[in-house]
Amino acid sequence: MSASPVVVEVTRGPLVESRHRGALAIADAKGRIVFTLGDTHSPVYPRSAVKALQALPLVEDGGADAFGFTPAEIALACSSHNGEPAHVEAARSMLAKAGRDESDLECGPQPPARDEDRCALRQAGRVPGRIHNNCSGKHAGMLALAVHMGVDPKGYSTADHPVQRRVRQAMQDMTGAALSADRCGIDGCSIPTWAAPLDAWAVAFARVATGEGVGEGRAAALKRIREACLAHPFMVAGSGRFCTLLMQRAGPQAFVKTGAEGVFCAAFPETGLGVALKIDDGASRASEALMAATVLACAGLNDSQKAAVAPMANPPVVNRMDLRVGEIRVAAAVRDRIAAAMR
Repeated sequence: MSASPVVVEVTRGPLVESRHRGALAIADAKGRIVFTLGDTHSPVYPRSAVKALQALPLVEDGGADAFGFTPAEIALACSSHNGEPAHVEAARSMLAKAGRDESDLECGPQPPARDEDRCALRQAGRVPGRIHNNCSGKHAGMLALAVHMGVDPKGYSTADHPVQRRVRQAMQDMTGAALSADRCGIDGCSIPTWAAPLDAWAVAFARVATGEGVGEGRAAALKRIREACLAHPFMVAGSGRFCTLLMQRAGPQAFVKTGAEGVFCAAFPETGLGVALKIDDGASRASEALMAATVLACAGLNDSQKAAVAPMANPPVVNRMDLRVGEIRVAAAVRDRIAAAMR
């Protein structure tokens, strides 16, 4: 396997100080791969980038309706959130509607992402709990799915539980890839993460973007999930987070979701494209810059949206005095290749 190309450079002064290698796949509404960069055939753990696919059975099978989940709560089921008060409140609401509570969550405790929220917990004499875990919305949705299915929720995070078997089947259907046990890992929040090629994840997100080729009921569920996330980008991540900021700036043309270790997936309803990318060294600064550049080239943004998103594709490197000392940028050859492919 040849080395992935350099996709993002980090400069300091006049020199390139660091380079990030990676791969990118773009699929169209017909499920055809229309652009690749680097190795898009080797299996990749998508981590949290595919939470919209993991939430699909909850909506498609009627659980979200049965428990009266709001669009904001559906967005939280797709989130990697900061653990801000609004996120915690929504996760608790989902659990209560399904007749469960925080003790049923199998994601483990995690401190909130922001200093102010961690300080508020300490001042209240409380410790971070499972509800503050960045995946608590996804787990609340999976617990609700278990209740809706009429199965024992205990162990819902394990690969052989009916909930995870249903999620796995939905992801196989969406990607067209076999998610085999020899390519299964355990995510940070304890659920299975199934590896598949970037090409397959890009096809799945083209289907998220368009609903083509999946049947009327599933297409409606995908549209509902996508629109919930686009209507409530704060719930998908939170204050200051890349996914939230990019969706706020790009509007309804770009649904994006990050995953750990430099993975990103995206669905562009305006152009009918799906995207999956992976940075080899797992650096989020590189995955974010490459995703922003891909949104600029592929999402069908208008001029004002492009102006709002463009700084996210070329963020500054600043020092402790907040002086700009360099920049993070997509390699010129990569940027040009993507732009040429989309003409």
